[in-house]
Amino acid sequence: MIEIDDKIVSADLLRECFACDLETCRGICCVEGNSGAPLEAEELGELETEYPNYRSYMTPEGIAAVEEQGFAVLDEEGDLTTPLIGGAECAYACSEGGITFCAIEKAWRDGRTPFRKPVSCHLYPIRLIRFSNGSIGLNYHRWEVCAPARACGRRLGIPVYRSLREAIVRRFGEEFYHALEAAEQHLKES
Repeated sequence: MIEIDDKIVSADLLRECFACDLETCRGICCVEGNSGAPLEAEELGELETEYPNYRSYMTPEGIAAVEEQGFAVLDEEGDLTTPLIGGAECAYACSEGGITFCAIEKAWRDGRTPFRKPVSCHLYPIRLIRFSNGSIGLNYHRWEVCAPARACGRRLGIPVYRSLREAIVRRFGEEFYHALEAAEQHLKES
């Protein structure tokens, strides 16, 4: 573990490799699982406010799930997560060419909303943990459905954190990202 300011970072984010390979995995991470994607409390307002801008990208089943369950649900641990369709697929998922994408992000790419997608989805496979002292842990979540991303990352030599530069900067800022680069360099030299 590496401590940077009030963040505890798993060294695996610097050592392990990862690069999404949508052609192989087909976006299965938005379809499988036993809980929706974690949401930050402030994202709930954005999901609701921006709904008219991304709703048309969603599937009829996803729209029904949101209208029935709301923009977020509490999971088994009492955490806010995205609602699911039939206990599996994220309500905000959509499909194109056999690949599952985030409907919110598709609307964002088309300039229809300023909200890109939940930050936990953008950061995946990094999972955040909030500690009682206010610090945040950044862990590397290994899920079998992401085996193609690990293989692709190894082939390209891209560490987890580098493949998630944009998401890390979005959530923690440019200075924190540079601190991760320095930590990676320090690990290589030790």
